[in-house]
Amino acid sequence: MATLLFLVSLILAAFSAFLAWQVLEQRKLIAQMMETDDITDPDREPELVLTLKVTDPIALAKRESRSARVLADHLPVMVRKMVYQEVMKELEQELDDRDIDVQMHIEYR
Repeated sequence: MATLLFLVSLILAAFSAFLAWQVLEQRKLIAQMMETDDITDPDREPELVLTLKVTDPIALAKRESRSARVLADHLPVMVRKMVYQEVMKELEQELDDRDIDVQMHIEYR
């Protein structure tokens, strides 16, 4: 009986050591991930970012501008870019009128 208890104790000790090793490896992995993602302060709250997507920039351009009606069919990429720049300019103006300080930029994905 004592031998059986001794073997069970050894198995439990080995399993506990394995779990402790796994916890240490996970901590190392998390630390590496935080370094590569440049997360220096894990207690800091995440930064909130607002994303805006114009669902149909070509239709908007055609509706708002005569010249865009002609250009949209021949230069759609340029028209999309101009629509986003104009939307950004109008949003910035509106927010500035309300004294809301913002940083805006266009991301290409």
